Amino acid sequence: MLQQIIDRRLAGKNKSIGNRERFLRRHKEQIREAVKRAVDGRGIRDLAQGEDIHIPKRDIAEPVFGHGQGGKREMVHPGNKDYVRGDRIERPKGGGGGGGGGQASDSGEGDDDFVFHLSKEEFMQVFFDDLALPNLTRTVLAETPEYKTHRAGYSSDGTPNNLHVVRSMRGAIGRRIALGNESRRELRELEAELDEVKDKPGFDAKVAELTERIAALEARLARIPYLDPIDLRYRSRVRTPVPTSKAVMFCLMDVSGSMDEARKDLAKRFFILLYLFLTRHYEKIDIVFIRHHTQAQEVDEHNFFHSTETGGTVVSSALVLMEEIAKARYPTSEWNIYGAQASDGDNWHHDSGRCRELLANNILPLCRYFAYVQVAEEEQNLWDEYAALAQDAKDFAIRKVTEASQIYPVFRQLFKKEGAAT
Repeated sequence: MLQQIIDRRLAGKNKSIGNRERFLRRHKEQIREAVKRAVDGRGIRDLAQGEDIHIPKRDIAEPVFGHGQGGKREMVHPGNKDYVRGDRIERPKGGGGGGGGGQASDSGEGDDDFVFHLSKEEFMQVFFDDLALPNLTRTVLAETPEYKTHRAGYSSDGTPNNLHVVRSMRGAIGRRIALGNESRRELRELEAELDEVKDKPGFDAKVAELTERIAALEARLARIPYLDPIDLRYRSRVRTPVPTSKAVMFCLMDVSGSMDEARKDLAKRFFILLYLFLTRHYEKIDIVFIRHHTQAQEVDEHNFFHSTETGGTVVSSALVLMEEIAKARYPTSEWNIYGAQASDGDNWHHDSGRCRELLANNILPLCRYFAYVQVAEEEQNLWDEYAALAQDAKDFAIRKVTEASQIYPVFRQLFKKEGAAT
C-alpha cells in the first residue's frame, strides 16, 4: 500500500532556507575547498565567525528554455516608442550579454563571482561533515541537554512518592473547618436550645423538632470527607538546564632546538582542527598548553607557539605534568579529557620507554582520546614505542605529517565515522 506523507507545518520566518540548503548541497565540493583554505589564517580560539564563499558565476548558471529559429510568434515590448509591427530589431553587439562585460576588478569581488556568507554553524557543518567523536565515547552527549532538578514549592498534581503528607492534612483540616463552620455553629445553638426545653413539660413537639434538625446537621457534617483529592499537595520539582558536559584539551609540543617554525606551524594547524572538532560537541572547553624540552612547563598560547629553547628533549616531563594538572583541576567525573601531542620524534633514548609506560598506565585511563602527530618523516625510538602502544590501545592513535596539505586528511582519518569514506 502506497502511503504519502504531507508536511503541513508552517514555514519559518526564513522561507528561503530550503533553497539555501539545496544550494549548499549542489556546490558542496567548492564550499569544502573554500572552508579548508579559510582555516589557514585562524588561531585556535578564532572561531566566532563564518566565511565568505566565492563561486564562479559560470558554475551557478541554471538551464533555461529558449525559442529556436523560425516560427511565428507575437510578443509585447513594454514602453516601446521606436518600433512598429514589421520592423526588424538588431541583435545586441558583443554576443548578447548584458551586465559586467567580463572586465577585471581590483576589489576582489568581480561580476563573474557569486559571493555569499557561510554562517559559523554552516562553516563547521561543512568542515566536519562526516566526522564524529572518537568511538562515540563521552560522558554526556552535548546534543542532549543536561538538567538539574530542584524544589519549587508545592503543586496539586504529582506522583505518590512526592506526596507531602503534612501539607495535605493541613489543607484537609482547613477545608473541613471552612465547610462545617456554619453547620457547627448552628448545631451548638440547637443543642443549647434543646437543653433548655427538653425537661420542661409541654415542649415535646419542640424537642422532637430540635432533635430532628440536630440529626440533620450531624449527618451533613458527617458527609464532609476527611480527605479530599483537592487537599493533596505534592512536592513540586522543576528541571533547569545546566551547562553541558565539559571538555579539556591538552596540547603538548616539543619546543627544543630541532622544532623549527615550520614544524610548529604544522602542529598548530592540527591543534586548531581538534579544537574546532570539540566545539561541535561541548559548550565549555578549556585548553591547556604544555611545552617541553628537557623540562615541561604550562604556558599561554603565544609562548606555546612562538618561544624557542635550546638543548635536548625529555618527552616524559610533559606527560607527567599533564597527569598532575588533570588530576588536580579536571576530575574525570566532570570533564572529558583529550590529549594531542606534536613532536619531531626526537627524544632522549632512555626516556621513550618511560613515555610508553606513562601513556599506557597513567594518561590513557584518564583520556577519552589521545593523538600523537609526528611532524617529521624520520622514525626514531619514540615513534617505535608509540607505534607498539597504538596496536593495543583503542583510544590512542599516531600519524605523520610533513607538510601542511597533509594536516586535514590526517585529521579526518584519525576521527572519521565508522563506515565513512576516507
